[in-house]
Amino acid sequence: MLALAALAWVLESEDRAARYLELTGLDPDSLRSGLGDRHVLASALEFLANHEPDLLRAAEALAVTPEELIAAKDALQQ
Repeated sequence: MLALAALAWVLESEDRAARYLELTGLDPDSLRSGLGDRHVLASALEFLANHEPDLLRAAEALAVTPEELIAAKDALQQ
């Protein structure tokens, strides 16, 4: 659930969403169809992990620690 919430946070900003789609190679249709896919969900957390300002803002918005977001990413990538 944390990964899905993080993905929703990423997509709240048009600029951030465009950057996420560009960096992951996903398009809106593949993103929608992949919402239950652990790799798609992990990609949102990886996106945040690779940009500390967004990681910190997402953690604050989701009322979790940055470490919890990283742990969720790691769990999904196993």
